[in-house]
Amino acid sequence: MTDAVGSIDMPDAQDDAPDTQKKTRKGGKRGKKGPFGRLALFYRQIVAELRKVVWPNRSELTTYTTVVIIFVVIMIGIVTVLDLGLDRVAKYIFG
Repeated sequence: MTDAVGSIDMPDAQDDAPDTQKKTRKGGKRGKKGPFGRLALFYRQIVAELRKVVWPNRSELTTYTTVVIIFVVIMIGIVTVLDLGLDRVAKYIFG
């Protein structure tokens, strides 16, 4: 019986190939280095990633900070109003 990928009794042709194409690697770059080498690689990767970051300029930073502070003040106001309202509701219900 044959289906789209081959026969049940016979494996596909690509499976017949010897395993010479498959090379096993243990650990990649980390396999040959000790703990200090791995730590150094880790920090080099951190520095490489930080160089990719687009840092805001001074005016953008001021704008972002202002927006965050205004948002936090608004959220504090909303939570305060809800807290006072729920406090009055609880005092009304429970005496």
